[in-house]
Amino acid sequence: MRICGIKLTHDGSIAVVDDGRLVFCTEQEKRGNSPRYQTIDNLDAIVASLAEHGLDPQDIDQFVIDGWDGEVESCFRVLSGLVPIALKGAPYVERRAEGLLDANEGFGLILGSKAFSYRSYPHVTGHVASAYCTSPFAHADQPAFCLVWDGSIFPRLYYVERQEARFIECLFPILGHAYAAAGHHFGPYRQANRTSWDLGVAGKLMAYIALGSVDESIVAVFQDLYAKRFAADTEQARRYRADIYDAESSLRAMHDFFDACTIRLGSKRPEDVLASFHVFLERLLVQEIALVLVRHSSLPGARNLCIAGGCGLNIKWNSALRATGLFDHVWVPPFPNDSGSAIGAACSAMAAEKGFVPLEWSIYSGPALQDCEIPKEWWAQPCSMRELAAILATNKPVIFLTGRAELGPRALGGRSILAAATSPAMKDHLNDIKQREHFRPVAPICLEDRAPAIFSPGTPDPYMLFDHQTREEWRERIPAVVHLDGSARLQTIPRTSQHKVAELLVEYERITGIPLLCNTSANQHGRGFFPDAAAACDWGRVDHVWCDGVLWTKTAVTERSSAEQLLPA
Repeated sequence: MRICGIKLTHDGSIAVVDDGRLVFCTEQEKRGNSPRYQTIDNLDAIVASLAEHGLDPQDIDQFVIDGWDGEVESCFRVLSGLVPIALKGAPYVERRAEGLLDANEGFGLILGSKAFSYRSYPHVTGHVASAYCTSPFAHADQPAFCLVWDGSIFPRLYYVERQEARFIECLFPILGHAYAAAGHHFGPYRQANRTSWDLGVAGKLMAYIALGSVDESIVAVFQDLYAKRFAADTEQARRYRADIYDAESSLRAMHDFFDACTIRLGSKRPEDVLASFHVFLERLLVQEIALVLVRHSSLPGARNLCIAGGCGLNIKWNSALRATGLFDHVWVPPFPNDSGSAIGAACSAMAAEKGFVPLEWSIYSGPALQDCEIPKEWWAQPCSMRELAAILATNKPVIFLTGRAELGPRALGGRSILAAATSPAMKDHLNDIKQREHFRPVAPICLEDRAPAIFSPGTPDPYMLFDHQTREEWRERIPAVVHLDGSARLQTIPRTSQHKVAELLVEYERITGIPLLCNTSANQHGRGFFPDAAAACDWGRVDHVWCDGVLWTKTAVTERSSAEQLLPA
């Protein structure tokens, strides 16, 4: 059965699953230098994505649209060509505990000139299905708990088995948006206008809090006001919990909470306030999930945990949950946020037919590199991995483009800017060219077998989803990838991997003895990954672009190097 999953709203994407195998997933932000979090406003994008893989809409057996805002149903207003249409979808959250696979049936998905029927499952269903079906637990036919914590919902815990999944309970009454909302009240992203929403603030705050220290007196203020306004059996708290499906009301209550905190906290440093709020939420998460497991201790099987929803990108919370010892294994997919929702929609339909069976998938299932015409001021030459490693060893960054793009929000070697980590100035240089704040970290990509000697725990982390500390003896050797608190958002890759970035790391290690490089995403500020080498050259902020065996170098750089060779020794 060939299923096409569609995510129309922010992080818009199209995914096709064919008989349990992911064929592709195209995120709109990764097409044509589109803005981050791009929606699908025109259904022609679906036709185009299918055509790129030799498919016609009539080749699809079932279309599935990811659900969205609404208690009973959602509504999407889009174009099909020049024709405006309205589509009905499932709500954000399932309407009954065993109702994850309750579908809304629809008709009128106009693709080209033909109308198709479709199904829609709740938005959280896609998170549960994508997290579990991509997990090792599905392959082992083991049950798992699944924690889903998105921006506009409380953290929700589910229990998934091969034949069914059901809601257990909410852990506590705080929206996932609370983290970003805190940034609108304290720190560098503070703003008076709180009606706009920057989906990237939460990730930036995760880096910013390294500037601060946890202050227990601040934590106590958060605990007190949380109890009074959200968790207690008071009229204010009950009204807040009752209005959870009203996004405007819920966010207003969250901002009122932070206004009250501001009055109580007085002149406390914003970096300490945000570091303390992070720890307050982390402790609450760990405490409440432990209590839930006690209440549901009779559930059979191994204690496995999948983590999904936008909050699944918080590597510190993921690590804290893993460190509790409450679970035998913890799995976070590389697309826990809405970038995985089209895959989740397709997996939901697969689960409705066959149960929550494993999905065959690869992280490198995004768009292929496009054919392009390179600007004339760039010079091309063949370049092996050994030659490229030698360039990197001279402390020159390189845009590295190869194969199909990685899925999810993290660059994992397919659409990366790579650089030597041996100079402390490299982090500042990369942040400057990326137009990022000085406190933002740069991630290391490291050969998997060498990671435990450099990082703690240094366990395999192929998708940058857990927190690692850099071992003391390595901090001065690789300063560009060490964050302010000594941590690193590590990506590991086996040296036996067939991916070109693994071959490059092996060659770089032979030259320098260091098995890792800086790795940051190859993109313009506020845009998705570069779709081709021409886009990277047009950007022009890095002098070397390597694309599938060819090194493109700015002509001025080439002429300067040639002139230097003519100088007397």
